[in-house]
Amino acid sequence: MGSGQVTDWQGKNVTVAGLGVSGVPAAKVLHGLGAKVTVVNDGDDPRAREQAAELEALGVTVRLGDGATLPEGTELIVTAPGWKPDKPLFAAADAAGVPVWGDVELAWRLRKPGAAPWLAVTGTNGKTTTVQMLASILKAAGLRTAAVGNIGVSLLDAVLGEEEYDVLAVELSSYQLHWAPSLRAHSAAVLNLAPDHLDWHGSMEAYARDKGRIYEGNRVACVYNVADKATEDLVREADVEEGCRAVGFTLGTPGPSQLGVVEGILVDRAFVENRQKNAQELAEVSDVTPPAPHNIANALAAAALARAYGVPASAVRDGLRAFTPDAHRIAHVADVDGVAYIDDSKATNTHAAEASLAAYESIVWIAGGLAKGATFDELVAGSAKRLRGAVLIGRDRALIREALARHAPEVPVVDLDRTDTGAMLRAVQEARRLARPGDTVLLAPACASMDMFANYNKRGDAFAQAVRELGA
Repeated sequence: MGSGQVTDWQGKNVTVAGLGVSGVPAAKVLHGLGAKVTVVNDGDDPRAREQAAELEALGVTVRLGDGATLPEGTELIVTAPGWKPDKPLFAAADAAGVPVWGDVELAWRLRKPGAAPWLAVTGTNGKTTTVQMLASILKAAGLRTAAVGNIGVSLLDAVLGEEEYDVLAVELSSYQLHWAPSLRAHSAAVLNLAPDHLDWHGSMEAYARDKGRIYEGNRVACVYNVADKATEDLVREADVEEGCRAVGFTLGTPGPSQLGVVEGILVDRAFVENRQKNAQELAEVSDVTPPAPHNIANALAAAALARAYGVPASAVRDGLRAFTPDAHRIAHVADVDGVAYIDDSKATNTHAAEASLAAYESIVWIAGGLAKGATFDELVAGSAKRLRGAVLIGRDRALIREALARHAPEVPVVDLDRTDTGAMLRAVQEARRLARPGDTVLLAPACASMDMFANYNKRGDAFAQAVRELGA
């Protein structure tokens, strides 16, 4: 089943685990290739029934409400990335010697001969922004590319569609990497590593190991974060092709084989002749939007991958200038009475919130939501000196309140005992009361949003609406 030509799939019994955003396209593609497809799904809700009816009309078998049993005769499982490795279905597959692939593995195996190489990015935070920056840089170099994977175009569409690409900018989650054993990128980056999704992976070691898979078999460069030793350790452990190099990025002055920052200039000392002595200017810090420290790091990682692919320095600058970040990522909403209001609703874990808090000097912090098992002592201790005040919302706000009491007892805290959606207007009003001219009111919740909102986008929208009402 290696090459993925149509003849390989004719009559193969393939089980697709999970309907979801990856399961339905995978089932359709495999059915189209001639496989006998059975979809198993834990849930049996109206949405699942609707998707099942669509697939059954094509001739795909769907079993709703039974994701645990391995269908008889299964020769391969293609799983949605979110399915945990400890599910009974996978234990049964293991016992029967049935391989398990994710949607990324399937896409990798289905690439046409001579297909576009992948420049791949993973990390706890910053993946989407970095991949979008990378795609912008590649486009500025005149290359046919797309941001794919966890974002933008689906990987299956990218490898099977009519559009021809020179190179792909690929965002990969730890879940996707777990189920992608044969993926081999041209070059790859792990941006950072912090505890996240440990309930899925089982341990920090397992989480790091899955992230590190992105480096396996790299041909040109393994890009790592100089400030995060764990990412460098993963490069050391990776089995790469002969001649593949470790390339670091740093917010400080770069050494040989690194990209970094010198006097407001992004500089390359990795992809230049005689890197012991020479450096290439790539762009100015002011070319990056927003120029917050963690976002400069994202830009350097994107630049390193683009340079590994042979992109000229001018394209790095032009691509970074052309890039605009997604909504709810350190988005400036408005200035009201000399106070800046910033929406970083996308900061759904402590690591993302830490990067956000590091970008401002004097902050009234709006935080809280679903903690997902996180602890907040380290975050609060590291940010205490920047806090003018804090306004807490959401179900698990007590965890943040207790961390503030321990590490920032002098910071005034407003604890809003509300989880209704109207609480955001009140939170913004309270933040305004605490703020002084020159301060930043920062929504960086460090928590997921689903206790109060449908998703982090809706939470950010509610914040922006509340700020607009202040200024009205």
